[in-house]
Amino acid sequence: MALRISGSAIGYDTNKAYAVAGYEPLQKRYGIPLIDLKNSSSKKLTHSGCSIDIYEKALETDFLINVPVLKAHCQTRLTCNMKNLKGCIPEKDMRNFHAMGLHKPIASLNALLKTGYCVVDGICGDLSFEEGGTPLTANRVLVGQNPITVDSFCAELIGLKPNDIEYLSIAKRMELGSYFSNETQIVELNTDMKRINSENSERSSRISERYKGLIEENSACSVCYAALIHALHRCGRQPNEKIHIGQGFINKTGKIGVGNCTRGFEKYVLGCPPSAADIIKALL
Repeated sequence: MALRISGSAIGYDTNKAYAVAGYEPLQKRYGIPLIDLKNSSSKKLTHSGCSIDIYEKALETDFLINVPVLKAHCQTRLTCNMKNLKGCIPEKDMRNFHAMGLHKPIASLNALLKTGYCVVDGICGDLSFEEGGTPLTANRVLVGQNPITVDSFCAELIGLKPNDIEYLSIAKRMELGSYFSNETQIVELNTDMKRINSENSERSSRISERYKGLIEENSACSVCYAALIHALHRCGRQPNEKIHIGQGFINKTGKIGVGNCTRGFEKYVLGCPPSAADIIKALL
């Protein structure tokens, strides 16, 4: 039987979150039980010197599908699959994680509680803060099997390198998985659905307005446009020339471009879409 299990953050009500997020009608329609892990007993396990209480309901799952939202984080810089497993531990251990430095216990938790499949909600994440404030619409969902590989890929999407995320580098040393690399197979689906028009791309989020004057956009795809906004926001300085982006620049020339559509420009970043990390490295 499929279950929807979760434990909310410290001080919040899981069942209220289910109701606000619209899970209750889905529960009735599909007969999927909603379980508040805060009502579950826990079991203490130890890995690499970290003793962690983990809810038994989470440990008993036959196959755990991890469904995080891709966001930046004020302390760990990235919150995605690996950090999302904190929802499977009691509040007292959530507090203990901070006392233990966050990164090593996050890696150890992923060694003790195995994710079978990752489904990352990258539809509208946040550029700098896990609780919102700088939302950015990217219109993408990313899936994969290993949380370290997927999280390292997601880190680059928002302008970070995997080694910038300490718990990722610790997990790699623990041999829990490998980083995304040129050898990693990527399959892109529904490419015809990612194209948006200029007006929508500029209005896709409030944060885009900050950088609108630095960008010359013509029929850009939302994921490519989002990568450029991530890069500009992360970089902290402005380019000397306007950056061109979008399908409207195919077979055209200019100074600076982002994405394969601008390969005729003097300087451009290859990719469809390129990652924010690549944009920062090449242009900014």
